[in-house]
Amino acid sequence: MTPDLTRRALLKGATAAAALLTLPTSILAQTEGPFTMATITTRDGIEIFYKDWGTKDAQPIVFHHGWPLSGDDWDNQMLFFLAQGYRVIAHDRRGHGRSEQVSDGHDMDHYAADVADLVRALDLRDAIHIGHSTGGGEVARYVANAERGRVAKAALLGAVPPVMVASEHNPGGVPLEVFDGFRAALAQNRAQFYLDVPTGPFYGFNREGAEVSEGLIRNWWRQGMNGGAKAHYDGIKAFSETDFTEDLKAITQPVLVLHGEDDQVVPIDNSAHKAIGLLRNGTLKTYPGLSHGFFATHPDIVNADLLAFARG
Repeated sequence: MTPDLTRRALLKGATAAAALLTLPTSILAQTEGPFTMATITTRDGIEIFYKDWGTKDAQPIVFHHGWPLSGDDWDNQMLFFLAQGYRVIAHDRRGHGRSEQVSDGHDMDHYAADVADLVRALDLRDAIHIGHSTGGGEVARYVANAERGRVAKAALLGAVPPVMVASEHNPGGVPLEVFDGFRAALAQNRAQFYLDVPTGPFYGFNREGAEVSEGLIRNWWRQGMNGGAKAHYDGIKAFSETDFTEDLKAITQPVLVLHGEDDQVVPIDNSAHKAIGLLRNGTLKTYPGLSHGFFATHPDIVNADLLAFARG
């Protein structure tokens, strides 16, 4: 291929891509066949971005991402479960990723309401909801209040419930000063903070002998910086101070609780070990030596466990 032909091909491809971006969402979704990326409008008028892959008659799995990331954090699991015949959906929480960067509504009640609106818009029934970290809290709040027939099962991975912050009623929790430090670091230099987290405790890359993935670090940073600073700042209070005790008690569906035993972000003793005692129909599995982001560092192990739960 000559250099001139290469340049012409690139220009032609760029022109086609630019034209594609000008198409209305409904038309763009149609061009993607079973791979749909679109938005819904919530009851309070917020645009929520989502991905919806697979046939519409397959059992749906809805993935809920952690703070301050986006639905892209579930790429591995989305592709895996799509190949297993499931319909897979992942959304960007309000203010995160490609969803609308609004200034208000960054709390668990709004997060769960947005999920309910997405579920109704797509008419999802008998769905499996899988949430990581903050997304696990979102799952707990949504599933506890979901319409009958909408939810079959749920999985909480490295999830924040029952409640993270230390208090008189939760003396073993994480001190409030830790989350104040998060807020200060975000406000002072969000870009640096979003390098420090994945480079250090999130994936356990600060542990001696850890196999560091530069790709995971860069992808974490990319997802975080695509979202809004206000949503992320307010989200710290949402994931750290929300009490999910009553939500966990109210859930009747089977719930799989997975947690890394070396989780430095959501310590297992204050989360999974307490949550399992509140669930009516819960199963706990922990992973020795694994970190908060264990589903990303060890997807083969986690995907197999999630698949067995989904099929069981």
